[in-house]
Amino acid sequence: MPEIGYALSSEEHPPNDLVAAARRAEEAGFTYALISDHFHPWVDAQGESPFVWGTIGGIARTTERLRLGTGVTCPMIRTHPAIIAHAAATAEAMMPGRFFLGLGTGENLNEHVTGARWPAGDERLEMLREAIEVIRLLWQGGRQTHRGRHYTVEDARIYTLPDPPPPIAVAAGKPGAAKLAGENDGFIGVAPEKDLIDAFEQAGGKVKPRYGQVTICWAESEDEAKKTAHEVWPNAAVQGELAQELPNPEHFEQAAEMVTADDVAESVVCGPDPEPVLEQIKTYEEAGYDHVYLHQVGRDQEGFFRFAEREILAKFRS
Repeated sequence: MPEIGYALSSEEHPPNDLVAAARRAEEAGFTYALISDHFHPWVDAQGESPFVWGTIGGIARTTERLRLGTGVTCPMIRTHPAIIAHAAATAEAMMPGRFFLGLGTGENLNEHVTGARWPAGDERLEMLREAIEVIRLLWQGGRQTHRGRHYTVEDARIYTLPDPPPPIAVAAGKPGAAKLAGENDGFIGVAPEKDLIDAFEQAGGKVKPRYGQVTICWAESEDEAKKTAHEVWPNAAVQGELAQELPNPEHFEQAAEMVTADDVAESVVCGPDPEPVLEQIKTYEEAGYDHVYLHQVGRDQEGFFRFAEREILAKFRS
C-alpha cells in the first residue's frame, strides 16, 4: 500500500500560504510533501511562483514531522549545481532527516530567463548527470574543484554540511532519466508507466522510493471542479513535449485555448467522489510506485484537506 503525500504547488500559492498548507498537511496526517520549483507559473491564472528555497525555510520552522522534497528542481541552467548543492545542504540542516532533493531536466518555461540556450533532450540529460556529480562532490566536504563539459567549480567548500547529506531523487519521463534515477536515491514520476519503473529498478532502484503525482480538483460538485481545473490548470491537457519546450505562460495559454474542460478532466480527477482518486492511487501502486502524492488544483486547499482526512488518509491508515 503506497504512502500518501501532498503536493505544494508553488505556481498557485504565495509563500506564506504554502508554509501554512505544509503545516496543515502534517496535521491532517500526510507524512511527506513535494514542493514545485518554478520561476514562472504555467499560465497567468495560477498567479504565483515564489522562490522555493525561501519557502522551504519557512516550512522547516513550522513543521516537525513532515518530510519534504523538491518536486522538482532543475540544477542546470537557471541555477548552477553548486548553488543547488549549497541550498539543499542548508535545507537538510534545518530539517535533519526530513528533506530530499528532487531533480529533473526542467522546462524552457523556467530556464530561459537567464538568456541561456535551451538544449535538446539528450544534452539536458547529460547536463543533469554532470550536475549531480557536482552536487555530490561538494557534499563530500572540503575544498573542491570540478572542470567538466558543462560546469566549472573552482575551490568551493560547503561549510554548513549535514551528515549524511539529503537523498537525491530524479524525475523521469523516459528510460534514460529512469536509469539515472536508479543510480541515485529515488524516482519521481507523473504517470503510472510500469516500463519506467522497470528501467529504474534494473539500474539499481529496486529498494529505493518511487514517488508518483496524482492531480485532482476536489470541489462540492463535479461541474465546479471541472470549471476550476480548466481555468487554473489547463496545462494538464497540453500533450507531448510542449511542456518542456514552450518558453512563456502566454504560450501555454495559447495552447490551452484548444482544450476543453472535459479534456482537462481526462488528466485531472474532478469532483467530490473519492473513488476515482483511490482508483488512480491503485493504478500507480500496480505500476510499482510506493509513494503517491496528491496535487489539489485551486484555492480551496482546506476543503481538500477535510476530504483527504475523511475519504483518503483514513482508508490508508486502516
